[in-house]
Amino acid sequence: METTVTTLTEYRDVPLTLLTESTTNPRERFDEDGLKELAESIRTHGILSPLLVRPRNERSFEIVFGARRYRAAQIAEVATAPVRIKNMTDAEVLEAQLIENLQREEVHPMEEARGFKALLDLDEPKYSVEQIAAKVGKLPAYIAHRLKLTDLIPVVVEAFYRNDIGLGHALLLAKLPADQQEDGMSACFKEVHSGGDKPARVLLPVRNLRFWIETNVLLLLKDAPFDKRNAHLVAIAGSCVDCPSRTGHNKLLFSDLGKQDACTSSSCYRAKVDAHLALTITANPKLVQISTAYGQQKEGSPTLPRNKYTEIRPDKPATKEQATRPEFKTCKYTTEAIVSEGIDKGELRKVCTEPTCPVHHPKSRSQKVADDPKAKAEQEKQRRETAIANTTGIRTLAAITAAVPVRLMKRDLLFVAERLASLLDENRLAIVAKQYGIRKAKDSDSLAKLFAAYLRRAEESVLGKVLVETTILYMATRHNPSQVLYDAAAVYKVDTDAIALKVKQEFAAKAKTQTAKKTVARSQPKAVKKAKAA
Repeated sequence: METTVTTLTEYRDVPLTLLTESTTNPRERFDEDGLKELAESIRTHGILSPLLVRPRNERSFEIVFGARRYRAAQIAEVATAPVRIKNMTDAEVLEAQLIENLQREEVHPMEEARGFKALLDLDEPKYSVEQIAAKVGKLPAYIAHRLKLTDLIPVVVEAFYRNDIGLGHALLLAKLPADQQEDGMSACFKEVHSGGDKPARVLLPVRNLRFWIETNVLLLLKDAPFDKRNAHLVAIAGSCVDCPSRTGHNKLLFSDLGKQDACTSSSCYRAKVDAHLALTITANPKLVQISTAYGQQKEGSPTLPRNKYTEIRPDKPATKEQATRPEFKTCKYTTEAIVSEGIDKGELRKVCTEPTCPVHHPKSRSQKVADDPKAKAEQEKQRRETAIANTTGIRTLAAITAAVPVRLMKRDLLFVAERLASLLDENRLAIVAKQYGIRKAKDSDSLAKLFAAYLRRAEESVLGKVLVETTILYMATRHNPSQVLYDAAAVYKVDTDAIALKVKQEFAAKAKTQTAKKTVARSQPKAVKKAKAA
């Protein structure tokens, strides 16, 4: 039997062989079990709702919507399907498909996004985000966020379709450059060890991913060392003012950041920092170059490592104790320097690089003590008393943190713990890190970054302990350390006398063991001589 189109506004039954699926249909995936159930219903009751189609030629129709019913009819092996034939332009087809699918709860956001993208890419008529929003009854921000999903890399799209990540995760990842999306997706999960052979992977809340992005990806432009308006700094990048990678350039997409203006392209940001650094050094070749990173410099490098300079802090000392520290003082050798390696690259600092400076590099007393037995004995006594006091303090601190209950939400604990940890100097941070088994594997490692990474993975109970511990250590830098520790111990009902007694006993036992070893070592030569004489 042959079927020829005679009218373009009629309802009729047409053979399935004359129907073809639309290439612009936003729906790309169909649930197989759902199709089989619908096929069974079609066998019993037939297709109850006509498919909307448009004629392509005299013997072919394109399905505008109804592809799911069409596929189920094929499974049911029915010969014909009821259709409504209508002449439609490409733009009208896209609009109809989008509106039809938006009314169905099971449509995937990714399919919806691709539908909006197809509508936006039409040559005629031309649509804007605002016009699409008006057509489908949504806000412009909704359309902008959905369109951004089309920038997801394939591995993230697949995870999104598998429901490994949610819509909130996908929307945040879509805002990242393609080369950072996979790392961002890894930050969506944490591994939980529950006794099995392999750890279970748990999806973290969207707020964890947002925090990871704010910490690791977003680069605040107000802190940038270069001129954001300079379009010639990196010619291919142009000015930051009109850059699409700037969050402030697209308020619809980054409305969740408020007034915060940040760069989302770390590669472009680094290129501008490098260009700024090169221009600054070229303009002032005598400018001292310093590194804020840990580890040794390459041979012949003009950059001074951390142990070759003292940075002068620009802020005023908050306490009398701080005022005595070298980093709060200036000297006749103070000069301007630029950070050429490490954190804050490109920033200008004030430093002292003179090794004989009496203010920042006072002479060591070690040589004087070495020549004086009484001074040496006194120094050893003081060292032992200091070691006992430090050990007692660390034990007391550990006992206090063990008594800390879980109160705040993890988000709040993490926020405060990270910022308190950033206030600690290297030595005090090392004390906290050691309590949790965190050590640098090599000199180039940053203890601050290792500890920050540990905090993001830690449970609420651990964060609570870290919060109290870092608070005590920070307060100890501003007040009498012993009094700070005593006050904290009183709050958490920690017996400091018992801890101090136990530490003294341990040190006494250790000293006794060392003395016994020295006695045995001195007696061995005599025993050897007697053996030879015999």
